[in-house]
Amino acid sequence: MSAGLVRAGGGVVWREGSGGVEVLLVHRPKYDDWTLPKGKCDPGESDEDAAEREVQEETGLRCRRGAELAESRYTDARGRPKLVRYWSMTPIDGAFEPNDEVDEVRWLSLADARARLTYERDQPVLASFERARRDADA
Repeated sequence: MSAGLVRAGGGVVWREGSGGVEVLLVHRPKYDDWTLPKGKCDPGESDEDAAEREVQEETGLRCRRGAELAESRYTDARGRPKLVRYWSMTPIDGAFEPNDEVDEVRWLSLADARARLTYERDQPVLASFERARRDADA
């Protein structure tokens, strides 16, 4: 990996709702955005462990990690290259409590989540989740 690369992990947290599959988006007041839960790896931490830890920190939900999804590459606010690896995740237990990083979460249908996401870079991740769900249901 290149020097200065920021590594991160995240998840598409999902459940079966009354109208079908719902995914969980987080609202970060610092950026006033709606995005998928994710965060930077701690030193020596694997991307997988970071994904599980960050999802739990941001959503309050301990999740089971499933299939790896599309990754996202972009330049962060400090001009560094960033790689975020994502996994499909299903909640095991826990509950959301507002915190400094995330003040609100919403369970949304796939269509509503696509419309709500702030960043275009999150769209391919959600699309890869949708493909994985279709393949699993086939």
